[in-house]
Amino acid sequence: MSMPTSTSMSKAEIDRVTAEFFGSFDNRGGKAADVARIRRLTLPGAVIVLTGPRFTVYTVDEFVEPRRELLAGGRLVEFSEWETSERTDIAGDIASRFGEYRKSGVLDGEPFEGGGTKTIQFVRTPDGWRIAAFSWYDRP
Repeated sequence: MSMPTSTSMSKAEIDRVTAEFFGSFDNRGGKAADVARIRRLTLPGAVIVLTGPRFTVYTVDEFVEPRRELLAGGRLVEFSEWETSERTDIAGDIASRFGEYRKSGVLDGEPFEGGGTKTIQFVRTPDGWRIAAFSWYDRP
């Protein structure tokens, strides 16, 4: 039986962090979304960027707070998003993940579905892999 390699162990941890990231927004079935967990998954100075016509650069808090309010305040319910494909490149203590995702929910009483592309930059810290930056593009 072969031992897992450092790269495969790193990939498994990055997969877990990514799944936790996507799961942070889930408020299906009346459960509370745990958007605040993004603070634990990211470095304190992480950079978050929305691309496209609404181009915006966020700090972690600038990103988390409006989403926490949206997901807890009743405007966005039955929401989830999930990765549908990904490519992860790992080099030592840095990694880059490029993936497609889908999302669905009910916003202001109207069901919707969508998707797009996210890129996530990871670094290995003494506490494990953390997100240093992420950007996303929502397909129109």
